[in-house]
Amino acid sequence: MNITFSKASLPKAGIIVVPVFADGDQTAAFTDLDGKTDGALTRATKARDFSGKAGQLLEIPSPKGLDNAAICLAGAGKRSELDLLAAEALGGRVIAKYLRDGEKALVFALEGFADDDAGLAARVAFGARLRSYSFDKYRTTAEKSELPSLTKIAMHSTKSAAVKSAYAELEKIADGVFLTRDLVSEPANFLYPETFAQRCKELESLGVKVEILGEAQMKKLGMGSLLGVGQGSARESKLAIMKWMGGAKSEAPVCFVGKGVCFDTGGISLKPGPGMGDMKWDMGGAGAVTGAMAALAGRKAKANVIGILGLVENMPDGNAIRPGDVLTSMSGKTIEVLNTDAEGRLVLADALTYAQQKFKPSAIIDLATLTGAIIIALAHEYAGVFSGDDDLVAKLDAAGKATGDRVWRMPVDKAHEDMIKSPIADMKNIGGREGGSSTAAAFLKQFVDDGVPWAHLDIAGMAWTEKETPIIPKGGTGYGVRLLDEFIRANYEA
Repeated sequence: MNITFSKASLPKAGIIVVPVFADGDQTAAFTDLDGKTDGALTRATKARDFSGKAGQLLEIPSPKGLDNAAICLAGAGKRSELDLLAAEALGGRVIAKYLRDGEKALVFALEGFADDDAGLAARVAFGARLRSYSFDKYRTTAEKSELPSLTKIAMHSTKSAAVKSAYAELEKIADGVFLTRDLVSEPANFLYPETFAQRCKELESLGVKVEILGEAQMKKLGMGSLLGVGQGSARESKLAIMKWMGGAKSEAPVCFVGKGVCFDTGGISLKPGPGMGDMKWDMGGAGAVTGAMAALAGRKAKANVIGILGLVENMPDGNAIRPGDVLTSMSGKTIEVLNTDAEGRLVLADALTYAQQKFKPSAIIDLATLTGAIIIALAHEYAGVFSGDDDLVAKLDAAGKATGDRVWRMPVDKAHEDMIKSPIADMKNIGGREGGSSTAAAFLKQFVDDGVPWAHLDIAGMAWTEKETPIIPKGGTGYGVRLLDEFIRANYEA
């Protein structure tokens, strides 16, 4: 999607999008176009009971007095309630309407929309870009009407240079979101540990230093937990390490750790067949970390951040781990595997240990599509955040509210740790039916050293959606990229 910024006169062809406020405090663009059409805009709003409520869209075809094909009035809600997320939603809703409608270009008339806040106008463009995403690379027989036709968006504003400048960083964040959506959308026969690692290597063009460890290297490090998950697959497991060192050399890095189970059959504890195809996105945590690293590097974040991905496939061949097996992790702690479908935590265990031993981070945040239980608890509205560090949780909560990547704190304490005690090993990998998300978090906690700020994000309900939002189409959401980027921006770049 090509987005341009201009303060020149509005074009005399195509569709012009005009924001309309619900409290009657209309923009200069609305007033100007209403005058040129002899009040057609005002008449249309009254005839169609269009109040300017957020979410309303009203198209006025070929208005008399203009050569344009149509004017689209876009409800912006009350001006006093307009914020960054509302501006994004406005842009996204318009794109959702016209993306596959045969139109090739739109013009947003933002004169008077937010003249004193270029950031608000830029967020309209950001929302439009985010909603323009479409994953069509494997479609060869789709009808023309099923594919995006819209390719150009022009943002007209009296302060176009400031709006363009504000959008520049947002564009890099959108690139990161799109990368995550791409990764999550890829089928497992195209995206597996080796090819995922190759996608990580592509970030070197942005200045990210990337190192890939294979199974032989991980075996030397003692990563028996991670390697145990992948030993039933014909695909070799990988550990990807991405380094963006944009801060002071003396500053310890923040580590993001992502679960990258590129396909999860459940292993010997085989999942039911219906819905198993969805498990191509069981690498959503790794996808989010990769997209966040791309966003941070793309906008040249002034912080030291390291992304670590455990990349495996969980397959049930004759070499696969069995229920009852005991694995020895990189930390030296032993794990009784009672269910091979509780595999993501086994991958993260060694990745967390590696992060601490190798980088001595100032904080660790792991992201994983870890449990179905978190969806029962929080639906598809929040990621669950588990941590004993109140300050870290508060920072993640603030970042979630600022970006729309919302989190909700869930409990993890000694009672949950007691539920994963094993009679023959240091711990077992499941804790029973009750509190499944909390016992999974308690398991991960065993691999975090005392005093290290750590938070676990269970994003099982957020990585993929069947419900469209103003800025997210169906499919991979890109959840986590904006959350992590804002977390770094607000707490490590000030």
